[in-house]
Amino acid sequence: MHVRQFIFSCLLVTLTTTILVLSHRAPLAAAPNPQGNVKGPFTITSVRVASFDGDVRRLPAPRASAPLDVRQVPRPRRQSNAPDSSAPTAPPSPSTTAPLTPRAPAALQNFDGLDISAGGGWVPPDPNGDVGPNHYIQAVNTAIGIFSKTGAPLATFSFDALFTGAFAPCDATNYRRGDPIVLYDALSGRWLAADFAYANSAGPFYECIAVSKTNDPVSGGWWLYTVDVGSTSTPGVYWFNDYPKLAIWSDGIYMSADMFDTFGNLQTVRVFAFNRDDLIGGAIPRNTYFDVGGSYYHLLPSNLRGALPPAGTPNFFAAISEPNLLHLWKFTITSWGPPVTASFSATPTNLTVNNFTMPCYAASIFYCVPQLGTTLRVDGLGDRLMMQLQYRNFGGVESLWVNHTIAAGAAIGYPTGIRWYEIRNPNGVPAIYQQGTFQPDSNYRWMGSLAVDQQGNMALGYSVSSAAMYPAIRYTGRVAANPLGVLCVPETSLIEGTGSQIGTYGYRWGDYSAMTIDPTDDLTFWYTNEYFLTTSSTWRTRIGSFKLGSSTGPPAGPYIYYFPVIAKNVASPCY
Repeated sequence: MHVRQFIFSCLLVTLTTTILVLSHRAPLAAAPNPQGNVKGPFTITSVRVASFDGDVRRLPAPRASAPLDVRQVPRPRRQSNAPDSSAPTAPPSPSTTAPLTPRAPAALQNFDGLDISAGGGWVPPDPNGDVGPNHYIQAVNTAIGIFSKTGAPLATFSFDALFTGAFAPCDATNYRRGDPIVLYDALSGRWLAADFAYANSAGPFYECIAVSKTNDPVSGGWWLYTVDVGSTSTPGVYWFNDYPKLAIWSDGIYMSADMFDTFGNLQTVRVFAFNRDDLIGGAIPRNTYFDVGGSYYHLLPSNLRGALPPAGTPNFFAAISEPNLLHLWKFTITSWGPPVTASFSATPTNLTVNNFTMPCYAASIFYCVPQLGTTLRVDGLGDRLMMQLQYRNFGGVESLWVNHTIAAGAAIGYPTGIRWYEIRNPNGVPAIYQQGTFQPDSNYRWMGSLAVDQQGNMALGYSVSSAAMYPAIRYTGRVAANPLGVLCVPETSLIEGTGSQIGTYGYRWGDYSAMTIDPTDDLTFWYTNEYFLTTSSTWRTRIGSFKLGSSTGPPAGPYIYYFPVIAKNVASPCY
């Protein structure tokens, strides 16, 4: 959710909260960048930390007022023109169908997550989550839900309640929040939950980051960080950190945000790095950031799963540009110091991909996905990569995996599908190893998220809708032995919706979903997204898990056999 100017109902809660420290550091001098518009590195000069030492089950469960007060404020969004019809075209990547084999992977777990009442009445929900050894944690606007891995709800509370008694504007006396993210860090065994916050539309603007003190997110306590991420070099001028995305890496936590001025104009994309040891220890985190400029949009940081990258490997950031470019940057921490020394690519490495069209002209019309029983269409959000940019290291074969929504033909009037990529050798000479588009019929598929297991099997979850069906949550995928560029796992339903989204803010959907991998076996996929029981504005969410592989460990190398090169004359796109 891209929340602008709104007011929550106040949550008054008494908690034991210990104020620890306030830090003001002088910013580092900006390093010269002779190419591009990158500026930095800089240091965030105001980070404050508090401690929540209670049990989150004692926090009040958030509830919207009755009758349900559905609320939303327009988000800033960079406007783009319709594509140039004279732009060069290339043959479309193959749309993939779901063959009868292998069999569809039935859900192992399939239960309801948070709903609009728990989320305080806000549209859209921005559902996402992650899985740990014993819990699944989901976040929506503007609440957190902790579940057992069999679906039992353990605790539901708002970000405001968790941060009560911390620092403004992350504490419960300030109510402008949105774009939540939840991550499980398998390297430290800790949880991270974050969203933005601000007291008024003039700023300053903050990211509120909660880090669990132990691997028990229920009763183990949390560190609460209030991070001023929107300050500029001009005193009193602040930029808003819209659409923040966070990711786990081997040396820290990385983040990106689109920085808008208070008039809604994009000023830059800002990328951040925070030291892991500091975050999990309750210290002011050593940090650094760069401003990339306004030529690119919605950068995603790479999210580590499974085996570590080689020592010294930078974090990777990615973005897309119509009609056929995928951009890669490197964020390198040379030393955490202090002071932190770091670099960010002055210009990106540009990889040519199969041509694509952003649906609805991406940022000029927005709403193009039809639903059954209403003429109201929802946002395809096709102007950006969808979370996460997943990193895997298979015996030294490094890869990045990511997806976004595209249109089958022209930007309007054609069904949307999910384009996905595997990028090999990102820290050497990056190359698109495989790519494909999943669009097997005339239904619209969008809001995807993917993950990859220890065997190289990929799972993709998404929303699906059309004028003849209510929005549903489905998933598909590929096993590593499938031919390149196709998804051979049959499309499977997590839940079929029985209503469409309508209401004042009925065009909003998402703005993202989350597929992740269970750290206990590195084989079980977990996915969450939104759906509707009735045609209304009262969204619900679903959480499910499934497997594509069945062995207890990766097969013996050489690992190239995870990804065989398939002869071009095979009769079927799938075995």
